[in-house]
Amino acid sequence: MKSEGYLFAGVAVFFLLTDVAYGWFAREPAGVAALTVSCFMASVIAFFCLINHRRKGARPEDRHGGEIHERSGRLDFFPPHSRHPVVTAAGVVLCAVGVVYGLWLFLIGAGVLALGLLGMVLEFAGRDDA
Repeated sequence: MKSEGYLFAGVAVFFLLTDVAYGWFAREPAGVAALTVSCFMASVIAFFCLINHRRKGARPEDRHGGEIHERSGRLDFFPPHSRHPVVTAAGVVLCAVGVVYGLWLFLIGAGVLALGLLGMVLEFAGRDDA
């Protein structure tokens, strides 16, 4: 993760330098805003990678003597089928159609969207990883 962190830090510095030069020569606010946001996004990714490297140490693929079997075992939890993404999508569609047809349909869509999002967030809240 250390090399990825340095890579994204370099990207953030590039966007910062480009942002300063673009702001100086072009003086156009939309491009300056886009480059500033790009710099911040690359900085967040660099920060995440460097903090993970500090917290967890070097991964097997980061070391020269790393072996394949060091990454074996359970990777993560992958959830089974769920109805909540479909409910969330229906809520988004109802909100979009509600913008055209009226506030009442938008409010119904917002309720359906809230139910879908809460369902996705809290579906595995009480799950035990052990």
